[in-house]
Amino acid sequence: MTETSLSNRPKQMLGNIAIVLMQPKYPENIGAAARCALNMGISRLIVVHKEVPDQEQMLKMATHKAAHLIKNLEQFPSLAEALAPFSHVVGTTARQGRKRIIENSPRYMLDTILPLLENNQVALLFGPENRGLTNEDLKYCQTKVTIPTSDFSSLNLAQAVAILCYEIYWGVNYAGKIMQSSPKLASSHELEGMFEHVEELLNRVGFLRTEDSSYWIRNVRYFLGRVGLRAKEARIIRGFCRQFLWYDDQLKKQTAAENAKNFRVARDTEYYGDEAAEEETCCKKSPYKRSR
Repeated sequence: MTETSLSNRPKQMLGNIAIVLMQPKYPENIGAAARCALNMGISRLIVVHKEVPDQEQMLKMATHKAAHLIKNLEQFPSLAEALAPFSHVVGTTARQGRKRIIENSPRYMLDTILPLLENNQVALLFGPENRGLTNEDLKYCQTKVTIPTSDFSSLNLAQAVAILCYEIYWGVNYAGKIMQSSPKLASSHELEGMFEHVEELLNRVGFLRTEDSSYWIRNVRYFLGRVGLRAKEARIIRGFCRQFLWYDDQLKKQTAAENAKNFRVARDTEYYGDEAAEEETCCKKSPYKRSR
């Protein structure tokens, strides 16, 4: 590797990161987030919103240096569409509980994130200012982080963006960790297609037929998301699930046909007696149809 390519490596790694803001309430916060991101070498900003936020208000807080992030702002109506190309999603949350698995602070997430940046796109996902990310939002995340604070925990959106961006910028440029790069992993779009079939299969076999099925499927998603599946591996799992579902459908059709035949035999026995039922059975073995 040449000296030039080594010097460009941090910039290339940071270029694989995007800030994703889920339904931000105030355009000014988007501008402030853009400013924080650019300070740390991250220049891709995505907003999940049904309407495009007011550009003038965003530009006021972005300043002229980060104005190009606002002008090149990517906007999507749904989180699934926004995250489709990303292989790893980091979700930020301040809430914890039985249904929230939090394994990292921003500093300790680096061991997971840094090896991915060579060959994968990574999204840093932030929730709305008034409520944060929901469990439904967090289902897309392979890593969940909480910014440690004192007794009072109330960071604004731009502050949270600044902290995560700084930790990654420091890790890429100054941590000095020698890590083997991870291969290219399956995208969020590919994983979601796999998860749909996995959930359908688990429902079909009765694994998720409980009062708290959403909790269990989140744990299944979390487990498979942590494995680090490649696109081919995700397709294999999806193919297995589809084949099992197809076989189950065929079995149901065969059972329905058997039930229909038994119903006809029972009906003929009721109306015509045992001889008619025996005739029905014999006709199934004969190439000639009976006539009345």
